[in-house]
Amino acid sequence: MSSITRRQFLKGTGAAITGAAITGPLASSGASADALNTEALPAEIGTDRVALSLDVNGTARSVEVEANATLAQVLRDALGLTGTKIGCDRGACSACTVWVDGAPLLSCMMLAADVGVRKVVTIEGLAHGPDLHPVQAAFVAHDALQCGFCTPGMVMSAAALLEANRNPSLEDVKAAVSGHLCRCGTYPHVFAATLDAAKAMKG
Repeated sequence: MSSITRRQFLKGTGAAITGAAITGPLASSGASADALNTEALPAEIGTDRVALSLDVNGTARSVEVEANATLAQVLRDALGLTGTKIGCDRGACSACTVWVDGAPLLSCMMLAADVGVRKVVTIEGLAHGPDLHPVQAAFVAHDALQCGFCTPGMVMSAAALLEANRNPSLEDVKAAVSGHLCRCGTYPHVFAATLDAAKAMKG
């Protein structure tokens, strides 16, 4: 009586299964292995592009972008507004903060296609011509920046606070910028600058 080893059994079974998996579907469809090539694939694989009209810093801007492009990507790449920074790209650092209808929003977490008719303001649109926004001027005066990467988003959140509350407390300021990560640790200067800007805006 002949015997078969476990290794021989597994090799034989594996070969049979593999052969059935390859030849079965091909045989039933009438296709051959040679017919399964890249010519059968679509020329482009990915998301469709969409045409958008965005109100950015008071100006209508038309762009054609991928449907899954975030507002942050469109502002930087399509419109050249690189003041908006992309840090974590997942809503954790707040560097990409802009205003959407006056409210601070993380632009890396919003699809550009979802903006619609709402008005977008970036750090480039915060000043009035050569005149800096009081928060921008105060950040300069108080040296509230070092590497500067987090600064645009921080300024946008601080300015949004002062647009809604011209007499904020220190705790109000801390809450307004609580989601912003500053690796340089300039928070005390940011607090002082924002409170100083509030005084300037009241005057």
